Amino acid sequence: MIRIAPNTKMPGLRAPAFLFASLAFAFSPAALSAQPVVQGQPLPQPQVQPPPSVRPTPSQLELSKMIWSTMAAVDHANRSGNYSVLRDIGSQGFQINNNAARLSEVFAGIRNSRIDLGDTLLVPPTYAVAPQVIQPDVFRVQGLFQLRPISIGFDLYYQWEQGRWKLFGIDIQPVQMVQQGPNSR
Repeated sequence: MIRIAPNTKMPGLRAPAFLFASLAFAFSPAALSAQPVVQGQPLPQPQVQPPPSVRPTPSQLELSKMIWSTMAAVDHANRSGNYSVLRDIGSQGFQINNNAARLSEVFAGIRNSRIDLGDTLLVPPTYAVAPQVIQPDVFRVQGLFQLRPISIGFDLYYQWEQGRWKLFGIDIQPVQMVQQGPNSR
């Protein structure tokens, strides 16, 4: 252990070479792989199991960001005609089931009707039902972006993969808002 007196300078660029050599040995593969020894016999090493994959439930803010990110990706794909990024940010299952040409076909209706999905980034999503886990690593979120005159309905699936939630399935539909009069119930 290296101790530094209170009024001495910390080692910097001009630190003695022996300090670097001792630190280099302390963190060398040989030193790190050395097993502790008791009376000449190595101690048995406990079998360390990796922790199970932690699938945190997204907070309300995280969930909104995931939905907005998905909407932004679809909007950018519709504007550019390039669906490869949308495909690439999805889960492995999403990528297997959808190539860029297929995604272009899927979103042709929204693209051709010139619906601006960028407007969904300006309002919070309203959930039709609470987000629900449908498999241990997949959850579903359904709702609506309340825009006028045409709202945007969404049905999104996210899968836990590589330590984060990734897009697994998507359905985006325009929804005509019905105006209610003062006497309608």
